[in-house]
Amino acid sequence: MEKFFKLKENNTTVKTEILAGITTFMTMAYILAVNPNILSASGMDAHAVLIATALASFIGTVLMALFANYPFALAPGMGLNAYFAYTVCGAMGYSWQIALVAVFVEGLIFIVLSLTNVREAIFNAIPMNLKKAVSVGIGLFIAFIGLQNAKVVVGGATLVELVDFTADFNTVGICALLAIIGVLITAILHIKKVKGSILIGIAATWVLGMLCELLHIYVPNADAGFYSVFPSAIVSFDFSSLGKTAGQLFKADFSGLSWANFIVVIFAFLFVDMFDTLGTLIGVSSKADMLDKDGKLPRIKGALLADAVATSAGALLGTSTTTTFVESSSGVAEGGRTGLTAITTAVLFLLAIIFSPLFISIPSFATAPALIFVGFLMFTAVADIHFEDLTEAIPAYICILAMPIFYSIAEGISMGVISYVILNLVCGKSKKITPLMYILAVLFVLKYIFL
Repeated sequence: MEKFFKLKENNTTVKTEILAGITTFMTMAYILAVNPNILSASGMDAHAVLIATALASFIGTVLMALFANYPFALAPGMGLNAYFAYTVCGAMGYSWQIALVAVFVEGLIFIVLSLTNVREAIFNAIPMNLKKAVSVGIGLFIAFIGLQNAKVVVGGATLVELVDFTADFNTVGICALLAIIGVLITAILHIKKVKGSILIGIAATWVLGMLCELLHIYVPNADAGFYSVFPSAIVSFDFSSLGKTAGQLFKADFSGLSWANFIVVIFAFLFVDMFDTLGTLIGVSSKADMLDKDGKLPRIKGALLADAVATSAGALLGTSTTTTFVESSSGVAEGGRTGLTAITTAVLFLLAIIFSPLFISIPSFATAPALIFVGFLMFTAVADIHFEDLTEAIPAYICILAMPIFYSIAEGISMGVISYVILNLVCGKSKKITPLMYILAVLFVLKYIFL
C-alpha cells in the first residue's frame, strides 16, 4: 500500500484513508436510491439500474485510484440522469437504449479528449460566468423534478401550482408533506455538519412514511400509483436483472431518428459532464491543497481518463453519465489524500449491490428531499457569478432560467451561449468571445432553425 499509494509522501495513514473512504461513501450513497428512481421514469428496470449504478461507481472510483491516485469517487451524476430521463427520453421521445448510446459515444469522445489537452482547452474557452450558470440551472432543474416527484408541485391553471394538501391527504397530501419534512431534516443535519446528511434525510423520511402507513395516515393505493413503503426484502444475491439494461444499447432502434437532434443530445451530455468533472476536480483538490504552484492539478489526465472510461462503462452496464462527485470533498475533509480512500469507497459501492432490494423500496417522496437539497448545493454557485458586467450576467440569467422552465439542460446551455455571443458582439465586447463560442452559437441557432 505504501509503495502504490505513497501514503507517507501524502502525510496520511491506512486508517485515515479507510475512514475517509467510508465518509465519502456515506455522503454519496443516496445516488443508489435516487438514480433508479429517476431513470425508471424512462422505462428502465429500477433494480437493474441500481446494480448498474453501483458497478459503474465501483469501476470509475477504482480507475481514479489506479490512474491518478486521488481520493475522488465517481457515480452517475445528478442533473445528467434527470436530463437522460426527463428530456432525452421524455420531452424528446427517444428510447432509453438510444439515450445510452449517446452516453456511450460521449464517453468515447471524452477518452480521446482526455488523452490530449483539448478537454482543458474547451473548458477554458467557455466564460466562467456561463459555467457557473450551468451549475445553478441544473440545481434548479433537479430541485423542480424533486418537487414534482413528491407531488408538492402539480399541474394547474397556472401550469404549475402548490398541491392541495387536504385533497387526497392519505396519498398525495401526506407524501408531499413528508417530502417537505424530509428537506427540513436534511437541511438541519447539513447545517450541523452531520456526515451523510442527505442519506440520513432519505432514511428518516422513509421511516416517517412507514409510521404513517402503520397509523393509516398513508394509505397505499396501487391504482393511483401509491404503493406500500415497506420493503419486500432487504438483501438479494440475484443479480440477473442487470441483463435488462446491460448491453441493451446495442439493441437501440435508430429508425426515424433525427441525427442532428442526436448530436445535440451527445453535445449536451459532453458539455455538462466536462464542466461538472473539471469543476469538481479543481474545487475539491484546491480545498485539499493538491494544486501545484501554478494552480494546476498534477496527474489531471489520469483523473479525466478515469471519468471518461467510467462513462462508457456505465452506459454499457445501463446507467447515465458517470462523473466525479463533489461529495468526495467530505472524505478529503476527513484526511483522505490518496487512491486508498477511493478504493475504500469503491468496495462499499460493490457491497451495496447485495442490499439492492432495500434501496429499490425507497419511495419517491423519500428520495425527493435529496434532489431538492442537492439542487440547493448546486445553486450556491450563483454567488460566484459576476453581475456587474451585464453582458456576462444576462446570458447567465437566461441559461439559469431556461433549464427549469423549458425542462431541459440542453436548452439552457444553447440559449446561454447564443445570448452571450449576441450581447457581447452588439455591445462592442467581441474580444471576449472565443472562436469556440462563435461556433457553438452558430450551431445552436441552426438547431432552432432546422429542428
